Amino acid sequence: MPETLHEASLFQGGPVWGGVHRLNSGVAAHAHDFLEIAVIGTGTGRHHTSQGDHPVRRGQVLVLRPGAWHAFADCHDLVVANCCISARGLRTELSALQQIPVLRDLLWTTPVSGLHGVATTEVDPEAADVAITQIADLTTTRTGNGHLLGRLVTVLGILADGRPTRPAAPPVHPAVAATITRFESDLATDWRLDDLAATVNLDPAYLSRLFTRHTGLSPLNYLARLRAEQAAVLLTESALPNSRVGAAVGWPDPTYFARRFRTLVGLTPSQYRERARDPMALSTTGGKSHGEKKPARSLDAAELGAALARVGG
Repeated sequence: MPETLHEASLFQGGPVWGGVHRLNSGVAAHAHDFLEIAVIGTGTGRHHTSQGDHPVRRGQVLVLRPGAWHAFADCHDLVVANCCISARGLRTELSALQQIPVLRDLLWTTPVSGLHGVATTEVDPEAADVAITQIADLTTTRTGNGHLLGRLVTVLGILADGRPTRPAAPPVHPAVAATITRFESDLATDWRLDDLAATVNLDPAYLSRLFTRHTGLSPLNYLARLRAEQAAVLLTESALPNSRVGAAVGWPDPTYFARRFRTLVGLTPSQYRERARDPMALSTTGGKSHGEKKPARSLDAAELGAALARVGG
């Protein structure tokens, strides 16, 4: 079972954590209970997720929602800059970021509505280099959360500006924000669209249209994404039976939980646990063989934390 990195132990009380490291070996499979943005610099390597492995290149930006696991392998001087954002912070002191359309798209809409909670986007290589420099400064900024938040906004701005031009999105509607807050505070509730609409004094069909406009998903599909994220965390960090994991996130029927999880994550709960234990393992659900791989020592969670706490490698 892979390590799960927790913001409570890594963020030192703040909403942002990060750093830059250079990889010449793998990084062991790990999950997070926070949002991670990984900016790829120079070097070569492969990125593993529940959907298999793919080569990475300079200028790629990997965004992983809480609960998504990943690993790196076959790395040669691969520079990876990790900007990690507290999931709790995104619901509280950083919630205003959701009002900025380009940042909402980067942090919420694209990874939440994308494939299995993992989104890959591209920025100009020069923009990636600037972002990496700014992320490195996150590890040396020790003067309070205000300066950290300033660095975070700078990093996000660089990444947003470096992406291909997209049509401007409207600010998030208050009813959408309020509904998301209800979801996040109690995933296990048997939420109904009519009840959700009544709490914000809107027609159910209108609330659904608003949600789709702002998040790319209907309210209940957005809820399902959040449930799958939390289920993925429980599957990787606990020994709870699959049935209890499903019940904990609002899917008490084991068969329905397995079906919904597979639709959203690409693997059944059991397959997810198996792949998370051994990301190099081949299966019929994803991933292809790339020939014989040389054994490479992988960083464990403690070493990863140490690597992210310093610049370079």
